[in-house]
Amino acid sequence: MKVLLIGSGGREHALAQALNRDPQLEELHVAPGNPGIAEIALCHLIDTDDNHVVVALAQKLEIDLVVIGPEKPLVNGLADALRKANIAVFGPSAAAAQLEGSKDFAKQVMHDAGVPTARSFTCTTKSEMEAALSTFGSPYVVKHDGLAAGKGVVVTDDRTLALDHAFLSPRVVIEEFLDGPEVSLFGISDGTTVLAMQPAQDFKRAFDGDLGPNTGGMGAYSPLPWAPRNIVAETLTKVLQPTIAEMKARNTPFVGLLYAGLALTKNGIRVIEFNARFGDPETQVLLPRLKTPLAALLYQAATGNLKDAPVLEWFDDCAVTVVLASQGYPTAPKTGEVITGISAVTDASVFHAGTVLKDGVLHSSGGRVLTVTGIGASLAEARSKAYESISKIRLRGSHYRSDIALAASTPSKIGEN
Repeated sequence: MKVLLIGSGGREHALAQALNRDPQLEELHVAPGNPGIAEIALCHLIDTDDNHVVVALAQKLEIDLVVIGPEKPLVNGLADALRKANIAVFGPSAAAAQLEGSKDFAKQVMHDAGVPTARSFTCTTKSEMEAALSTFGSPYVVKHDGLAAGKGVVVTDDRTLALDHAFLSPRVVIEEFLDGPEVSLFGISDGTTVLAMQPAQDFKRAFDGDLGPNTGGMGAYSPLPWAPRNIVAETLTKVLQPTIAEMKARNTPFVGLLYAGLALTKNGIRVIEFNARFGDPETQVLLPRLKTPLAALLYQAATGNLKDAPVLEWFDDCAVTVVLASQGYPTAPKTGEVITGISAVTDASVFHAGTVLKDGVLHSSGGRVLTVTGIGASLAEARSKAYESISKIRLRGSHYRSDIALAASTPSKIGEN
């Protein structure tokens, strides 16, 4: 099987690594890729925002399956263009990708499907925004309606800050705050059938103790020893299957990865958000644990054959990933700094997210630069490997959280997440 993977981040590096483990894979191509991905796949420096260019590359390479990593090409209709060219693609249509592209659309789908979520208002005027904040009170939850690269959400006790964030967008969703720990749970769908993956937990705030601004994610771990034992089955029944069924009923079937961001509240599971692709950095802890061959699985989803797919199998190992971020991330990341020390990492996987080669020297090119994933028989062992490894990498002014999976890996603290 020849596979073309679209994307250039840490998520795509983890996907490339997992795809390479599938014995059915013959060739792996990535566009545009990054320096880390280039070590394990053939990279093509094309404009992935141009659907015609991507389709032409897939045709030239005689690709059997295209896997779309980031959200922007999905919302821009890349999957539609590939399907029109009779190329199998793992990724939803532009219409189905609105589950991530529009918070308001996702709320409508959840309402119609009977999926539990927070009460909310969609607001387009300042007076509507002010009224919605007053209705729900503090903590205030304000979400920009469109794509915002993981930075469109503010959760704060400061009403002025909440209003300032709301006024930045012509359309926002303001909703009630959901108590309880957050969990990410992915479903692989062929438009009718959906297979639930194992849960993971990521850390959105920039600094230790869940302080600082929201980010695209500063780390993650899996499995979750404190989570309810039936969380996968319950999420499949109450969230994933009803959503996939509703999308099919709307004549916009969802083929791809449905990411459910959940809050485990005192009143049960509630959906915080949907994404239309593999999450980052959760992918970096989930795929190393997945025993089921990935390329064949995604091809079955892309071709409508998940009903014949085997039950997903998982390694017993635990995984912890920690993000190395640029100085100033997330508000004003500084790029162009030299990165050293990766060669000294021998006991963990280093996934490139925002890196570039300049005259053969690795430099930072984004806010989240690298993700370091440790694997171990326990979360404590995996965590130790991740932190020991990331400490060997040098990037001037960089920072990372020191408390990823700390509570979950400490028996006396389980349940404090």
